[in-house]
Amino acid sequence: MHNEFRADIHCHSTCSDGSDAPLDLLQKAKDAGLQGLSITDHDTVDAYTPQFFDLAAKLKIAILTGVEISSELDDTSVHILGYGYDLNQKGLRQFLSLMQEKRTERNRAILKKLTDRKMPITEEELKNFAKLRTIGRPHIAQLMVHKGYVATIRDAFDKYLKEGALCFATGLRFHPKEVIEEIRKAGGKAVLAHPHFIKKGSFLRKLLDLPFDGIECYYSRLDKALEIPWLKIAKERSWIPTGGSDYHGAMKPHIPLGCSWVSEHIFNLLNAPRSTS
Repeated sequence: MHNEFRADIHCHSTCSDGSDAPLDLLQKAKDAGLQGLSITDHDTVDAYTPQFFDLAAKLKIAILTGVEISSELDDTSVHILGYGYDLNQKGLRQFLSLMQEKRTERNRAILKKLTDRKMPITEEELKNFAKLRTIGRPHIAQLMVHKGYVATIRDAFDKYLKEGALCFATGLRFHPKEVIEEIRKAGGKAVLAHPHFIKKGSFLRKLLDLPFDGIECYYSRLDKALEIPWLKIAKERSWIPTGGSDYHGAMKPHIPLGCSWVSEHIFNLLNAPRSTS
């Protein structure tokens, strides 16, 4: 058990592409000695139920509302983390609902490409397999393994589903600025997710010119030396330096919950109310 406050503020539940239910994640956070948690499911805030907050209070785990939203700049995917938003603000939920529609259209395009390559998967099959989750490429990959089309999830991505692969399809995604605005309208703070994976150069410069509130400097199990340039950028721009494990449970078994975390100071900065005017 850690004496200092530690919060993992980047993890995924069964509401998107993680393997642990939100309530199970709370128990895992407690077992890992964490004092704070934020579930950042892709394009959904469904993890945040009254039961979730009740159990968090019982376990004495502080909660920061979170979400990870997909956007696109110059045909390149950009993920943006939203923190500390008001769950009762309907605008963000409506925006995420629209994102879900676009995600469904993208899944259909991928399934068509797979069918054309003699690997048929129906939409109904995918829905039944993924249960009530926000369905994305990881679920398609799992089903491909289940049906014997590929040996592993990694094979599914490398050969067919990753950006530029044979059956990849891009969804209609919003510009990062639109996503930042939606998060802010809900009283939240917008953070650039895992910049370590973004190609350096003019694209990164253009991205860093956008009005983020923070940048994810600490990430998963990456070498500590890789944090330094991002911490420098955060300091230069007066952005909040955030971090988290990007835990997905069995989907990414090599990443344990709490392997990357933030202090109480950062957690409170992200949780502080923002004026929605």
